[in-house]
Amino acid sequence: MHQPRRSHSLLAFFLRLLLRLLYRVEMRGQLQMSDRLLIVCNHESFLDAVLLSAFLPVSPLFAVHTTIAAKWYFRAVLRLARHVVVDAAKPIALKTLISAVESGEPVMIFPEGRVTVTGSLMKIYDGPAFVAARSGCTVVPVQIEGTLYSPFSRMGADFPRKLFPRIRITIHEGVKLPMPDAPMARQRRRLASERLRRLMQECTFASRRRTSLFDAFIDAAELYGFRRGVLGDISTTFDPVSYRAILKGSLALGRLVSKVTADREIVGVLMPNVNATVYLLFGLAAFRRIPAMLNFTSGVEGLRNACHVAKIRTVLTSRAFLERAKLEDTVSRLSGVKLVCLEDLRAQFTLRDKLWLMSWALWNPRRVRRPVRGEDAALVLFTSGSEGVPKGVVLSHNSLLANVAQINAAYAYSCRDRFMSALPLFHAFGITGGILVPLLKGCRVVLYPTPLHYRLVPEFIYDRDCTVLFTTNTFLRKYAQVAHRYDFYSLRHLLVGAEKLSDDVRQLCIDKFGVRPLEGYGATECSPAIAISSTMANQPGSVGEILPGMEYRIEPVEGLHDGGVLHVRGENVMLGYLKGDQPGIVQPVESIYGSGWYSTGDVVTISDSYITIQARLKRFAKVAGEMVSLEQVERIAAEAEPSRLHAAVAYAEKARGEGIALFTTDQGLEREHLKAAARRLGAPEIALPRRIVYLEKIPLLANGKTDYVSLSRMAADIVSRPVSA
Repeated sequence: MHQPRRSHSLLAFFLRLLLRLLYRVEMRGQLQMSDRLLIVCNHESFLDAVLLSAFLPVSPLFAVHTTIAAKWYFRAVLRLARHVVVDAAKPIALKTLISAVESGEPVMIFPEGRVTVTGSLMKIYDGPAFVAARSGCTVVPVQIEGTLYSPFSRMGADFPRKLFPRIRITIHEGVKLPMPDAPMARQRRRLASERLRRLMQECTFASRRRTSLFDAFIDAAELYGFRRGVLGDISTTFDPVSYRAILKGSLALGRLVSKVTADREIVGVLMPNVNATVYLLFGLAAFRRIPAMLNFTSGVEGLRNACHVAKIRTVLTSRAFLERAKLEDTVSRLSGVKLVCLEDLRAQFTLRDKLWLMSWALWNPRRVRRPVRGEDAALVLFTSGSEGVPKGVVLSHNSLLANVAQINAAYAYSCRDRFMSALPLFHAFGITGGILVPLLKGCRVVLYPTPLHYRLVPEFIYDRDCTVLFTTNTFLRKYAQVAHRYDFYSLRHLLVGAEKLSDDVRQLCIDKFGVRPLEGYGATECSPAIAISSTMANQPGSVGEILPGMEYRIEPVEGLHDGGVLHVRGENVMLGYLKGDQPGIVQPVESIYGSGWYSTGDVVTISDSYITIQARLKRFAKVAGEMVSLEQVERIAAEAEPSRLHAAVAYAEKARGEGIALFTTDQGLEREHLKAAARRLGAPEIALPRRIVYLEKIPLLANGKTDYVSLSRMAADIVSRPVSA
């Protein structure tokens, strides 16, 4: 095997010594030697090549683009490293690199071709991946962290800068990238580059720092500056408060709550989307309490169930909120629970507490927080209950922060972005996508108390120049119908989750605003994101690529010829459920594939990591021995009348096993209209509903999902009615 030479010159020695001294360079991982070696690395700054030349245990041949080699100041640096000048636009360049790799020469390439200007991974060129696939070499990914914040990066003036940031270089395990199977060379190159992109996203995720929720918040504040304004709500007229103000509020509330609760106690939080709720989230984490985010729209029975399964003894709320939301009667009917209002807690903040906060805690937050492990419980959320009794979902520090890292690896956010966060914080999509992702990335957040103000949410997106909106299909439809054409002018990212993005809503946003909504997919049990479509990676009809760091398996279903039930495993998966049969006890969930696997209950197909959802397993009806997707029934109804809402449920029927009832807000919808729509879609006649029921409004849950439990009860009540056709 060819042994690549390593530079031991006096210049190289002093260069390594200087870089270690200035940047405290940390090396992780071992280089996997091979007779054919291709090293690929992310590109954060113009310092990257110097670092790799100095610290890699081999002396690779650097592939340098002609535009770089043409500049005199780069040529001066290139003299320190072995390199070959290539032009990616010319096929001869690929032949040169393939020949170098096949000869046993270790080759180093930056697949992005340029230094990032987004702070995230940029597009991957086809050439490097094709070189790897054609030569059959071992690809060793290297991840550089820290140079992004140096003066040598290409980030804008509003990005945090440090003269000598700490730098970490991680060498990951080498892999093979076999030549993809495709009829044309262009397609093979494109598929190879997509696999290399996935590999580099996996490395970005794997290189993240493991920590706790509160420490991650402190890390962000130190990186982006404690004075940086990041969080605004309606009480501050959406003017952002700083990281220091959030820290101050978190430590104060955390100390007060710790006086009335026990260590590691699950504490109920009954609060709207306001700054104080975020303070509670981080404050409880700092003092090792576990917030359980209660759904204040679930009624007395829903709150009782949540308090029972999680053994909640103390509920934190606000008297002003209870009065405004007219919840006084609801909470008064909760037995065995102590209600603590924040207004009363503030009165208990003594002079001693103030001195502790201002003179010590604010300046030593890491010494204040109680130590926790990554696998300790950090948050309790409750399933939506759209198809049954809600359960408590226990998420750890690791699972929440892993999901944030997964989203950041797949999506190009930066601290320049502004998030409109109107989804409720008792919903996983709202708390991870609307709070944790932006705050830990230095982005500004506009907190709005409800997603139901269909005219006001678009107005505040416009007024605050928001660039990111996470929402559901139902809410987006309402926003798009009433918003002004210019309200979404500033949006760069519009991500829809929690329910399927319908074609008519997608087209409405494109036609009216010139903004393309993309679809994501998740479950509360996965913190919640499982797959995301992005500008760089999306396919029509799919919910995006499965996130880095996740494994998946497909369980076949009898009666279904295409796809199966999706099972996933990853660090973002929950610790377990809290259920009524064993209140307060975390019950780990095992799928048929063993410990750590979670069955989503969704029937999907997967191609090249892109997930296409067919339906939930519970959203099938067995009609005359055939499995019929209820979502297909809804698609037929939407084809017949796209401007109305439709929902299909199954009901017991003696003759056919199960029948299908379609609830619709279209009073004139008839079976003949559905037959015509089914023919246009190529759907079988067995997918047509036996009963069509008009409703003035389709019942919805607080997160915008259809309330199928209520509809199933209604369907059972009308079974005795005459069939509509």
